[in-house]
Amino acid sequence: MAKSQADVEELLRYLTTNIVSDQDVVEVTLVEERDANVYEIEVGDDDLGKIIGRGGKTARAIRTVVNVVAPRPGKRILVEILE
Repeated sequence: MAKSQADVEELLRYLTTNIVSDQDVVEVTLVEERDANVYEIEVGDDDLGKIIGRGGKTARAIRTVVNVVAPRPGKRILVEILE
């Protein structure tokens, strides 16, 4: 299991860069809100469809992996894909 928020960011970066074509554009940032930790993923416009997947299946799978390994600081863990 991931031990810290940095590990979760690194996992997201790893998963995302292995899905997209333009790996240099991938950005993963953590935004800490009062009741949730939000991991924001930014990819190139051409790769947006790849990271979301058909019917949102890839995005859902990424969110599932993060929810399994993320530390539980008493906050919700969210993954958002930015356009």
